[in-house]
Amino acid sequence: MKIKYIPILNDNYVWIIINHNNLCIIIDPGDHIPVFNTIKQLNVHPVAILVTHHHYDHIGGIDKLLEIYPNLLIYGPNEAKKFGVNKVCKDNDCIDILNYKFKILFTPGHTSGHVSYYTKPYLFCGDTLFSGGCGKIKTGLTLKMYNSLKKIMRLPDNTLIYCAHEYTFKNLKFANSIFSNNNEVTKFYKKIKIMHSNKRCSLPSQLNTEKKINPFLNLDKQEIQKSTKIHKDLMFQLNILQKLRKMKEEYKK
Repeated sequence: MKIKYIPILNDNYVWIIINHNNLCIIIDPGDHIPVFNTIKQLNVHPVAILVTHHHYDHIGGIDKLLEIYPNLLIYGPNEAKKFGVNKVCKDNDCIDILNYKFKILFTPGHTSGHVSYYTKPYLFCGDTLFSGGCGKIKTGLTLKMYNSLKKIMRLPDNTLIYCAHEYTFKNLKFANSIFSNNNEVTKFYKKIKIMHSNKRCSLPSQLNTEKKINPFLNLDKQEIQKSTKIHKDLMFQLNILQKLRKMKEEYKK
């Protein structure tokens, strides 16, 4: 299996999985033009699209790709059905594409129907988990995002996180402000800063790294609890997640 990334729009990544027969799977094609140009350049042929959720920067290229490749199988959650999904996926479904077996993980929070695709050791998680962060949480879905992050944390530590945005440097700046004396965060931040200045892709990240440097996966840590300044009587991980995500959105540095 070869995995390539295609930068699209402002900071999105489309991932493509290529097998030994030069057939490929496209993940979250928000824009058809760079996807089409790349697969032509690589001389590969798409057989399927995997969709994590219904936001336009993840589904915007589906219609045009279907015009070019009308036999595409398009997997995704029910919320994306009206955008071209013809194979609706549910939690714990298993799908077989190009002899790769994907387990569907229901990972709502960013949207109410978000799914992720896991084929060991690769996780394509859209906008649920980012390196150093997590997706914006839709109103009323904090508990679901909390459960989704816990579900991802139960995967093997060597799981490779293929998320859909190049947010790592911004996330690490925030993480560095939250973790006061964390050598792992400082070290990773310096590494990502160099990659960012050289305009290099920072992904995939590894789950065991995220468990050390991602504040949203460390809600039980005293540093995180102290930073959120929640009253001790309300110091529940759910409240911490909600406050932490709000702090991230308001962080300007």
